[in-house]
Amino acid sequence: MTTSAAASSTVFRPRSAIWFTGVVWAMVAVSLVSSVLTHGPDSLLGSWPLLTIAYVTWWLAWYPVVVIGEHGVVLRNPVRTITVPWSALVTVDTKYALTLITPRGKYSSWAAPAPGMFGVHRARTDHVQGLPETTYGPAQSIRPGDLTNSDSGAAAYQIRKRWAELLAADSISIGEADSVPVSRTPNWAVLAAGIALIVLSAITLAR
Repeated sequence: MTTSAAASSTVFRPRSAIWFTGVVWAMVAVSLVSSVLTHGPDSLLGSWPLLTIAYVTWWLAWYPVVVIGEHGVVLRNPVRTITVPWSALVTVDTKYALTLITPRGKYSSWAAPAPGMFGVHRARTDHVQGLPETTYGPAQSIRPGDLTNSDSGAAAYQIRKRWAELLAADSISIGEADSVPVSRTPNWAVLAAGIALIVLSAITLAR
């Protein structure tokens, strides 16, 4: 998972996002160039399926992020963006993916899945030590998804750490979680662009 910090916000993407998106885009670019060199510029008129592949890759791999900010956590998923204010947060779970739990519901992140068996086997001792207190269960146990070498664990660590700091500084109102709204906004522009590309691809392939 890549991390960048700016203006007190931390942005997480899956560690695989950059290389997966890069490889697919490079393959699409090579295919487009090859098509132009072989059939001429007019061949680009039939390139909608390739462009759709590039777009879907970006949409599913690069676009989803977790943003940890001053006022809460933003989960930008492929279909909708969810904003959970700190005052609405009850707990953080990582059973299947990073999941923020509030009185109004559970919200999972596409960008921070829990690790598979390979990721668990790669864990080291330092991946389970020094975590925020809310990470640990009975007998200092943790979920595989809390391992800091995983996407879910790395994001959960930063969220729990920031949350604890804000609580210690009395920057979060206690006891108001039930009344604090969680924003859920469909990503209309991204979805519309994807639908348009799929339609154009279908028309191209049907010719």
